[in-house]
Amino acid sequence: MNNRKTAIQRQFNRSAESSYNIHAEVQRMMAAQLAKSLIERNGRGKAAESKVLEIGCGTGHLTEILLNQWPHVSITALDLAPAMIKAAEQRFKSRQSADMRFLQADVEIWAAEAPSDSFDLIVSSACFQWLSQPRQTLGHLKRILREGGYLVFATFGPRTFYELHEAFTEVYHANGMEPQRHGLAFLSPKQWEEILIETGFSTIYCHQETQVETYPSPRDFLQSIKEIGASTSEAIQIGGLSPRKLFTEMYKAYEEKFSIKDGIVATYECLLFEAR
Repeated sequence: MNNRKTAIQRQFNRSAESSYNIHAEVQRMMAAQLAKSLIERNGRGKAAESKVLEIGCGTGHLTEILLNQWPHVSITALDLAPAMIKAAEQRFKSRQSADMRFLQADVEIWAAEAPSDSFDLIVSSACFQWLSQPRQTLGHLKRILREGGYLVFATFGPRTFYELHEAFTEVYHANGMEPQRHGLAFLSPKQWEEILIETGFSTIYCHQETQVETYPSPRDFLQSIKEIGASTSEAIQIGGLSPRKLFTEMYKAYEEKFSIKDGIVATYECLLFEAR
């Protein structure tokens, strides 16, 4: 496993063992929206006896929704972080009758080796933004879907945290520096659609929704992101602008531009894709 994946695994291990479920409100909302879409399209019929692969199961929130709706579905649930798998298994330890298994695995490696035509449905919520090679990975997922199967996933769009990125950009410009990206770079709906088409999917549907959350301060916002294990950054340290100075000035710029009565706002752009 490369250094990036190791860092991601470490972050989510820490969050699973501490406060992920407390802070993952947006992630729960995305999972609920994904499940609602599945239920509206399938009811209690076709999906009831399906073989389902869930990618990035976390502590098992979406898994639980699916099992409550379709008790007889067969679920294989993957997550990169062992602590997340442990938390999910703990969540379901009393449901001995459920046909399910939890696997600690990197889906980008696992899917390449999985047997073809293995699943009727692949679902994933708030995970695909972490893929290093989305085009290659979606190609593998297409191969392991059975004829007529479909992929449903929720992820974040490029307007996610735009307030944070504007505040950082302002600080870099004020110091005569080229702005750097802090946090993940998210693919646009068009980019995801192009990848899906290139990898053989069709009948593609995308729903976009914006969720605006309130936090007491920029510092509290970043701490909340850290608590769910999502604090990876693409930025590197630049001489002449210490991390302390950078963040102090960023907090000030953020508060000046995006304050409301009860604190500050942070935008989440949530994308929901369905593809045959």
